[in-house]
Amino acid sequence: MKLLVTGGAGFIGSAVVRLAVARGHSVVNLDALTYAACLDNLASVADNPLYAFEKADIRDRAALARIFDTHQPDAVMHLAAESHVDRSIDGPGDFISTNVTGTYEMLETARAYWVAKGRPESFRFHHISTDEVFGSLGPTGQFTEDTPYDPRSPYSASKAASDHLVSAWHHTYGLPVVLTNCSNNYGPYHFPEKLIPVIILNALAGKPLPIYGDGSNVRDWLYVEDHADALLLVVQKGAIGRSYAIGGENERSNLELVRTLCAILDEMRPKERGFYADQISFVTDRPGHDARYAIDPTRIREELGWRPSVTVEEGLRRTVAWYLENESWWRPLQARQGVGARLGVTA
Repeated sequence: MKLLVTGGAGFIGSAVVRLAVARGHSVVNLDALTYAACLDNLASVADNPLYAFEKADIRDRAALARIFDTHQPDAVMHLAAESHVDRSIDGPGDFISTNVTGTYEMLETARAYWVAKGRPESFRFHHISTDEVFGSLGPTGQFTEDTPYDPRSPYSASKAASDHLVSAWHHTYGLPVVLTNCSNNYGPYHFPEKLIPVIILNALAGKPLPIYGDGSNVRDWLYVEDHADALLLVVQKGAIGRSYAIGGENERSNLELVRTLCAILDEMRPKERGFYADQISFVTDRPGHDARYAIDPTRIREELGWRPSVTVEEGLRRTVAWYLENESWWRPLQARQGVGARLGVTA
């Protein structure tokens, strides 16, 4: 296939690009290169003839039309988004503009292209979203594709809106779409403002390891390369108009996760004295912090035969090892705006 991937210089997007190229797909990476993007994520494919890069903003209709016309994609994988909850609390406007307006511009450009091509049944617009659109769970239960939407942050509300736009463009205009909602991703190339890289890098620097509230918030952790595998499966074999919930089947509280990371670091790079867990520090909770996320992946397992292959223990070991070996990647990113600062407290 020839895939147009938006946000392909980001964390999940670059994993999709690398895997797609490795499997022989042609990939056009459309990215505006905002603060969380990094073309170094794609060094392994940069010179591959199957890969092309287009710097463009998904809100720029003219640029989008040119890129569609030039590259003639068979499918779109729309990952470009503002995605950090804390940043959405401090600056919600960027999230509405990129995630809602940007998705609208992508849909309209894709629809015009699809109509001009004669409405081919093989075309797909794959919208990649988050389980955060479903709100917060109690101690039991799991999200499914039929869970009512109940977003609690500006970020999740903007993604919920984009999900609804994609569904509406399918039902109103017939655009062949597929949707996915994933749990928390982690792994190599994770931008160093998210929990796992923050913990790893703060630990190495001898800084406090900040945990919101009492650390009891639970997430379902999905290794990013497993997620990329699932996304490529859905864009090729997912049923038109269908949504698929993608989870790691690896629930952990934030405190459990951090303690596991500390134990791995104690083994891989022990301190001269003491243990990394001694650096754990509890900080004021995030406003509106969702208590628990968990995904029931029955649909994607039964319909498409997918399930995660990496346990959270193995995935965290791979992730820690990658950060220990790739300081030249993460060190420059720590100087970018907002990285290392406590965000999301303006509420």
